[in-house]
Amino acid sequence: MTTALTTNTTATVEIHDGSRWTPVCERADLVPGRGVALLLDGEQLAVYLGGDGELYAVENRDPFSGAYVMSRGILGSRGEVPVLLSPMYKQAFDLRTGVCLDEDFAPDGSPAVLRQWPVRLGAAGSPAETPAAPARFGRRRGIDDWRPEDAEFWERTGAPIARRNLVFSVLSEHIGFSVWSLWSVLVLFLGPEYHIDPAGKFTLTALPTALGAVLRLPYTFAVARFGGRNWTILSALLLLVPTALAAVVLKPGVSYGTLLAVACVAGVGGGNFASSMANINAFYPQRLKGWALGINAGGGNLGVPAVQLVGLLILATAGATHPRLLPLAYLPLIVLAALGALFRMDNLTALRNDRRALRDVGRDPHTWVMSMLYIGTFGSFIGFSFAFGQVLQVQFHHQFDTPVKAAYLTFLGPLLGSLVRPVGGLLADRWGGARVTLATFAAMAAGALTVLLASRQNSLPLFIAGFVALFVLSGIGNGSTYRMIPAIARLRAQQTAGPGADPQQTDHDARRRASAMIGIAGAVGAFGGVLVNIALRQSFLSTHNANAAYVAFLADYAACLLLTWLVYARRPSAV
Repeated sequence: MTTALTTNTTATVEIHDGSRWTPVCERADLVPGRGVALLLDGEQLAVYLGGDGELYAVENRDPFSGAYVMSRGILGSRGEVPVLLSPMYKQAFDLRTGVCLDEDFAPDGSPAVLRQWPVRLGAAGSPAETPAAPARFGRRRGIDDWRPEDAEFWERTGAPIARRNLVFSVLSEHIGFSVWSLWSVLVLFLGPEYHIDPAGKFTLTALPTALGAVLRLPYTFAVARFGGRNWTILSALLLLVPTALAAVVLKPGVSYGTLLAVACVAGVGGGNFASSMANINAFYPQRLKGWALGINAGGGNLGVPAVQLVGLLILATAGATHPRLLPLAYLPLIVLAALGALFRMDNLTALRNDRRALRDVGRDPHTWVMSMLYIGTFGSFIGFSFAFGQVLQVQFHHQFDTPVKAAYLTFLGPLLGSLVRPVGGLLADRWGGARVTLATFAAMAAGALTVLLASRQNSLPLFIAGFVALFVLSGIGNGSTYRMIPAIARLRAQQTAGPGADPQQTDHDARRRASAMIGIAGAVGAFGGVLVNIALRQSFLSTHNANAAYVAFLADYAACLLLTWLVYARRPSAV
C-alpha cells in the first residue's frame, strides 16, 4: 500500500495494523530507494521510500526462499508499474498489489504474493485517526460503496455490516437446508400403511436433492439480479410452499405420485445455499473468505441435523402417526427468517449486472474441476444425510426395527459434518485449499473402505464409525473446496487484468467470478447427493445390500484424490 509524501522529514511513518494507525519510525529514518525492516505485532515488515516520494509497506518474508530479506530488495519499475525485486532470486513484485509478476506460485504451493499494509505519513507526534468513508446506503438498503480489501474501511465500517448480513444469511440458509432435507426425516414416518418399499423411499429423498441442485444455478445469479437482501426475502418465503403442502397431504391413503410431487418441490430449499454463499462471498475480504464461507455454509448445513432432531422429538413424543407436526413446526420459522432478511440485511449494488460472469467461468476448466471435487465432498454430505436413516433400517433391520431407533443416530453424522465445515475453511486459509482437500479425499477413501469392510462383516459399530468419519471428512472437504474457489477466481482476475490494472476493478472481477463459480460448483456438486441415493437404491435392489454402492464411493474418492493432485497439488498452487 502506498501514500504520497511531502518533504517534511520530521513527520512520523504510520502503519495500519487492522485496528489502528501505529507509528513505526520517523520519516528521517528512510532513505529513498532503500528499505528498512520493522517489527509490528510480531510480524516483520519491509518499509520503503520510493524516489517519487511514495511509501510502501510489505511483508519482509520472501515467498520463494522463505528468508526475511525483502527489506534488502531493489526498487524499480516495469513500465509504469513500481516493483520490488527480491534480493534472493530477483522475482519482481508489483508494489501496488503485492502480486509477483514473474511466477504465480511459491515453491510451497502458496500464492506468490507479498502481504501489504496501509502506510501513511502523519504529523510529528501522535496523529489524529482519519475515519474511513462511510458506506453509502440507497433507499432500499442498498450499499453503493463497498471496499472490503481496504483495511481502514473494513475495520471502521465494513466488518459490522458484513457480520450482520452473515448472521441473517445463516438463519435463512439454515431453514432452507431443513426444508430441503425434510423428506429424509418424513420417510421414517411412512409405515406399512403408506405402501412404499425401501426403493420408493430412496426415490422420495432423491427428488428434492435433484431439484435443489438444478435451482442452485439460477439462485446464484438471482443475487446479482435482485440484490442479496431482496432475494433472501423471496427465497425464504418460497419455503412456505413445500412445507405447507407436506403438512396438508401427509396422511395414509395419499397416492405415491402426490408424495413424489410434494417431495420434489422441497428442492427449493437447496437453492438457498447457492444464493447465500454468492452473497456472503462479496461481503468479505479475501483473507477472511475461508472463515466467512465456512461459517455461512456450516450454519446452513446444520439445518439438516436440526430437522432430524426435531423429527426425533416428534417420533419420541407424538409417535410415527403424526408426520404433519414436523412441517407445521417450520412454518413460523420460515416467516421469522424472511422478516430477519427484510429488516437486517443489505443489497450490495456492486453485485448487479454480472450477466457475463457465467459465460466467463463456464469457459474456465477450473470451474469444472472444482465441480467434480465438490461432488465428492458436498455430494457425499448431502447424499448420506438424506439416506443414512434408511440405510440403517434396511441393512441393520434387527437393530433398527422402529423409526425412532434409526432417528437416534440419523442426526449425528450431519451434525458433526456441519460443525467442522468452518474448520475446513480455516485449515485451507492456513495450509492451502489444495493440500487440505488432497488429504481429505485420501482419508475419505479410507473411510469408504472401512464402511465396506463393516458391511461385509455385518459389524454395526465399525459401520457407524466409518460413516461418521465420512460425514466429518466431507464437512472438512466442503470447507476447503469452497475456500479454493475465491482463490482461483482472484488469480484468474489478476491474470486477466495484467500489470497496471485498477486494484478495485480487479477485486470486483474476482468477486463476480467467485460468485458464478460457486453457483456452478454448488449445482453440480449437489447432484452428487442424487447419485448417492441412486447408487444405494440400485445396490439394494440388485444385491440386497449396499456393498456395490460403497465400492462406487471408494472409486469416486480415489478419482477426486487423483484429480486434486494432478491439477492443484502436484506443482505449486495458489489455491
